[in-house]
Amino acid sequence: MTEYTFDTQLLIDGEGLEADEIKEHIEHNIKGDCLLVVGDDELIKIHYHTDTPWKVLEYCSSVGDIYDVVVENMQRQENGLKG
Repeated sequence: MTEYTFDTQLLIDGEGLEADEIKEHIEHNIKGDCLLVVGDDELIKIHYHTDTPWKVLEYCSSVGDIYDVVVENMQRQENGLKG
């Protein structure tokens, strides 16, 4: 069984985005694992496993415009159900 329930993915569009700062904030404030934060100062891709995807969305929307949001329930997927 997976440790965290939700696979959370999204894009952040903005200006002056700092991937390292975003990664650090998520690591220190939102419990989870498998964090990927990649991109440049105008577009960042986030991938994170967490039990609280709404916290990821709330934070990311505070640093830029979020879109292409995907939140999948990995525990359901493990059980052969739609995630």
